[in-house]
Amino acid sequence: MERSVPDYISRSVPVPTAARVPWYSSTFPTYFGIFLWVGFYLKIAEPTIGYASLGVCLLALLVAGLLCFALYYWAPAMLGLQSGRPLYVVGTSTFGSSGGYLIPGLMMGFLQIGWVAVIGAVSADFIMKGLNLTSRALYCVLVVVWVYSLGAVAIKGIHHVARVAKFLNWVPLFMILIVFWANRDGIAHYQPAHTQPLNGFLNVLSIVIGYFATAGAAGADFGMNNRDRKDILLGGLLGIVAGALIAGGLPLLSVAGYLGRGMGPASYDYTTAIASVGALAPVMFFLFAIASMVPTCFSSFIASNSFSTMLPKIPRMVSTFVALTVSVVLAATGIANNLVGFFSLVAASFGPICGAMAADYLLAGRRWTGPRAGINWAGYIAWLIGFLVGIPEHIPGLPTAVLKADNPSGLYSFVAGFIVYLVLAQVGMRPPVVETEGNTPRELSA
Repeated sequence: MERSVPDYISRSVPVPTAARVPWYSSTFPTYFGIFLWVGFYLKIAEPTIGYASLGVCLLALLVAGLLCFALYYWAPAMLGLQSGRPLYVVGTSTFGSSGGYLIPGLMMGFLQIGWVAVIGAVSADFIMKGLNLTSRALYCVLVVVWVYSLGAVAIKGIHHVARVAKFLNWVPLFMILIVFWANRDGIAHYQPAHTQPLNGFLNVLSIVIGYFATAGAAGADFGMNNRDRKDILLGGLLGIVAGALIAGGLPLLSVAGYLGRGMGPASYDYTTAIASVGALAPVMFFLFAIASMVPTCFSSFIASNSFSTMLPKIPRMVSTFVALTVSVVLAATGIANNLVGFFSLVAASFGPICGAMAADYLLAGRRWTGPRAGINWAGYIAWLIGFLVGIPEHIPGLPTAVLKADNPSGLYSFVAGFIVYLVLAQVGMRPPVVETEGNTPRELSA
């Protein structure tokens, strides 16, 4: 049996009980703030209320929030709570002490590159709308300045950003309420363009789950800072379930109200609903952009921390600069503008990670066993199959019927990862647990 573990595991110190904080000052505001970011609901309306009634879509938001809470968040959060350690450490039980370098370690960093690009693209676009300008050159300049400047802030002063986030995260909520109030009279007059309620329902699930998948896995990082199971429960229910329902539901109602009023060009884009507010709209575009500073900084910090932890021989500034440069290219070229497509990729990448971790959590008696030696092939194979299930539109030759049936693909990728891991673990494909400090044979057999 392997008797040593990589430095990123051995140097990890559990968060002491005295340093942990309650749900209302950590998990709840962070998760609720994640859903309040405008990128979540910017494009959510057309594939949802365009096919199903508002009642069906609101129900779907509730179901999606519950699925995110129960499937994607709970197991990582409980593992973080019990071990006091972050995702890249608790994930070594599912993917191995060596395998953890890539999954979930480096993969979290790679996906944050995409998140920084998406947030930068949305922010630059909102600033342009606030200025009422359409210059592509100016847009690219804004992207460059936005990504590099906030990336630098994230590396050097993330603790200051965290303080500001406690207040800035709530700015979008007030603006969502204003847009809703301005368009409330048209809600009763809205009718979906198509009558396909099941498609609308499933599209809601797909978008919400895809948007939340990485944040669900990061539940370990929130859980390790929480005090007890009650914090995990309340922080998750109010931050995730209520966050998805409120931050998704009010914009859907606003877009429906705008269309029901028939006062302007027909558009399901949330920016059109914002513009309908009138003279206040330019200010709101700027405020939405300003509020996006917080997720930009946090995503930049997570990417930087991921690469510096997993690739310690590369200077932190170098790896971070390369990552931010890739984000700039993705945003400036318009690749990052496909929000729904990006959410699908996120769900395909992290859905099976969460599924395999949930299976490992249950097999271990709802606790963290500790890191496993080398590569845990049960976790890697579960991830690969789940990932393929999550990207049907990118697999050539699949029949149209299969593509339609694999919706929401992000949910099915979780299920695939969960089932495959359970089966492979039962047939003995998991390597043994490595003995580490605080993870003795007695504790493993308890």
